[in-house]
Amino acid sequence: MFAVIKTGGKQYIVSPGQKIKIEKLSNKEGLPAQAGEEVVFDQVLLQETDKDTKIGTPLVQDAKVKGKVLRQGMGKKTIAYKYKAKKREHSKKGHRQLFTEVEIIEI
Repeated sequence: MFAVIKTGGKQYIVSPGQKIKIEKLSNKEGLPAQAGEEVVFDQVLLQETDKDTKIGTPLVQDAKVKGKVLRQGMGKKTIAYKYKAKKREHSKKGHRQLFTEVEIIEI
């Protein structure tokens, strides 16, 4: 049993019990989702069960994936370095992407 969900502009293949890192989630008040909070992903693009497969056009009707927030965090730092030869011009920038780790409970 698995499903393909869409969140944060990306698509993820998920199955029950799996832990995924996705773009930072917020709750209804606009605050970061707290650990232990339940989240529902309602944009399901494909759902496969033991009996059949449902393909959405573009979304599967009445399909939801439930998950539990494990933690909020920041990814590893990535360095963007730009250099222009013969101009004595360079710039160095660092970036750490915010993420939410979610455990999939049920499809």
